[in-house]
Amino acid sequence: MSIQIGKYNAEGPFLNENQLKDVSGVYIVLGRSSQGENWNVVDVGESGTVRSRVSNHDRAPCWKRQGHSTLSVAPIYTGEAERMRIEKELRAQYNPPCGDV
Repeated sequence: MSIQIGKYNAEGPFLNENQLKDVSGVYIVLGRSSQGENWNVVDVGESGTVRSRVSNHDRAPCWKRQGHSTLSVAPIYTGEAERMRIEKELRAQYNPPCGDV
């Protein structure tokens, strides 16, 4: 299962953070209000341990305040230099409502 985020193929989206790998990558938090709706980018971040970061994220309250009935995470697993570049690019493209670089 994969989803196109910008020019990248991300895995997921996953509704359960336990489905994420605890390795280096970019995570894209997505939200939608109903099953037929398109996903909206809520947040974009990067970490050396994606699952751990998403599981204990300080911006999670912001994700929930966006009013979506469903939240999910779509990861792009990649090394440190690449993940920082991808995060910056996706933040510029989507201007997510949660988070600050």
